[in-house]
Amino acid sequence: MTQTQRPRVPRRALDGVLLLDKPVGLSSNDALMRAKRLYTAKKAGHTGTLDPLASGLLPLCFGEATKFSQDLLDADKTYEATMRLGIRTTTGDAEGEALETRAVNCDLAAIEAALAQFRGDIVQVPPMYSALKRDGKPLYEYARAGQTVEREGRNVTIHALELLACTLPDVTFRVTCSKGTYVRTLAEDIGEALGCGAHLVALRRTGVGSLTLEHSVTLDALSDAGQGERDAWLQPVDALLSTFPSVELDAEATRRFLHGQRLRLAELPAIDAQQGSRVRVYGDGGRLLGVAKAADGVLAPERLVVTAEAS
Repeated sequence: MTQTQRPRVPRRALDGVLLLDKPVGLSSNDALMRAKRLYTAKKAGHTGTLDPLASGLLPLCFGEATKFSQDLLDADKTYEATMRLGIRTTTGDAEGEALETRAVNCDLAAIEAALAQFRGDIVQVPPMYSALKRDGKPLYEYARAGQTVEREGRNVTIHALELLACTLPDVTFRVTCSKGTYVRTLAEDIGEALGCGAHLVALRRTGVGSLTLEHSVTLDALSDAGQGERDAWLQPVDALLSTFPSVELDAEATRRFLHGQRLRLAELPAIDAQQGSRVRVYGDGGRLLGVAKAADGVLAPERLVVTAEAS
């Protein structure tokens, strides 16, 4: 080894979920890489990006937890957002250039009435400044080239939309929405409903599925902590699956399940699950074995936890 080479740090086979409170100004991938280095982890991934402008909950998956990250990609999200009325921008947020300025002539009652229009099932046209692809190229590349392409509206659901503060021209709201919802576009559409336009100036994600900021940690706190304290911040793999019904198998059923065999539901403990539901499956002693689907009278394995199979 030459003097300029540094000794290679051995990577650790960690399994778990880190609830990271991402700061403004950092991309989700950069946040992931920093956390992965701090943990010296072999394998890690995130569960859906947060724009650099946004802060808040970014669940990071390590090891076997990465197998279940799709479940959070599909989960509902909760945000606290601030929009500025009267100005439209090229990007729909504060990073863009002003396109238009209009007078703000609305009161609290008008804002509440506008919010009411966007609760429930709505159709959103994705913004040009987004990573959605057209002919293999992200939309933001067309936008940066000054081109606008046709986009189809997409069905999304606004489960809750609540006014938190109003100090005109700024309006702060909390929204819980389905996968695929653009909060930037929601702010713009509310601004249009008010007749003055709007753009997003702050965004903080506070919830992903059943996960919240309550047990999150910042990169600064992780950096200042020792390895033992960092490891204590990791949630178990099944933190991603807490909304699924669960079943515990005996030793023989565990063996069969880990070999990918379907199990008859009639031979198992009762499962509080509807037809087609996904189920958390545990072995003796509460050891997570994986996820299965309960349908047509059988429990069919979907994803197995390798550490459980090997133990």
